[in-house]
Amino acid sequence: MRKQDFQFDLPDSLIANQPCEERTQSRLLDIEPLTGQIEDKHFYDIFDSVKPDDCLIFNNTKVIPARLLGNRETGGKVEVLLERVIPGKGAANDQCIAQLRASNTPKTGANIIIADDFILRVIGREGAFFKLECLNELPMLELVEQYGSMPLPPYIQRKANDFDKQRYQTVYAEKQGAVAAPTAGLHFDKALIEKLKQKGVAMDFVTLHVGAGTFSPIRVDNILDHQMHSEWFEVPQSVVDLVAKTRANGGRVISVGTTSVRCLESASISGELKASYGETDIFIYPGYEFKSVDALITNFHLSESTLLMLVSAFAGKEMILGAYKHAVEQKYRFFSYGDAMFIGNKI
Repeated sequence: MRKQDFQFDLPDSLIANQPCEERTQSRLLDIEPLTGQIEDKHFYDIFDSVKPDDCLIFNNTKVIPARLLGNRETGGKVEVLLERVIPGKGAANDQCIAQLRASNTPKTGANIIIADDFILRVIGREGAFFKLECLNELPMLELVEQYGSMPLPPYIQRKANDFDKQRYQTVYAEKQGAVAAPTAGLHFDKALIEKLKQKGVAMDFVTLHVGAGTFSPIRVDNILDHQMHSEWFEVPQSVVDLVAKTRANGGRVISVGTTSVRCLESASISGELKASYGETDIFIYPGYEFKSVDALITNFHLSESTLLMLVSAFAGKEMILGAYKHAVEQKYRFFSYGDAMFIGNKI
């Protein structure tokens, strides 16, 4: 398979630079791969699409304000985009993996001054990323919360503001560590979640700390030559039990977002879903047989991206590209702050 097989044309005007005023007011494209049916709805209609015997699996990662602006000791400006924070052990200082943007790339041993009480030292490279050490005693995540800004995706052509601190975060975000939001979950508000609970829909949470690599383009023609970036994930035993109970009752396991899919399928590598945690670089593309996910709520993804390949594996490439063509014609809003899809059943 070639990456060009997953290409579609998108006018820049359809890239959402702002979220909807209300989370649930975004549009929802409801597609049924088994029948080929496509229906235009709004996200609040998800209430009618999800049945009492179904369960929803959310990703409860919390986006940290991972974009930091600093200066080298010589005065040159440096932008730091965190990929992940690595807590120090014992008396050791916290470390992080990050992308750096500067007119002159800082060398190993150089200090990047974010603030008087927040200094990062370059201690090495890991491929395209830099490894940095925090020279201050305070926990690095505390300093990031104080001095960082929300890391909006590169296709959003504006600076993050105070509104983004709330809206580029799910209402159930709990575990700090992501540098990009699990965007399918952005459409849920607390009222909708409560209504679904009252309907009898069961819910639980996995964790996948989304990295900046989620926006990295595929740079090879043959997608089988692509190496996925690694991300930390966790699937607790409670999710394993809920999935088993849901399927025993004839319900569907509905993944809220591709990150939840990657968690569940990473924990199902053996063929059976098991409580798991660690690093995953799972790459899902057409031909993959899903083991633990029956239906999917997802946003619209970038052309030729690994996430578009994942949903193509789930619903069929022709079905997905046809749905995207329909969405463009109907002027749906795309990407992180855009509209959503509900894929009722996998092929």
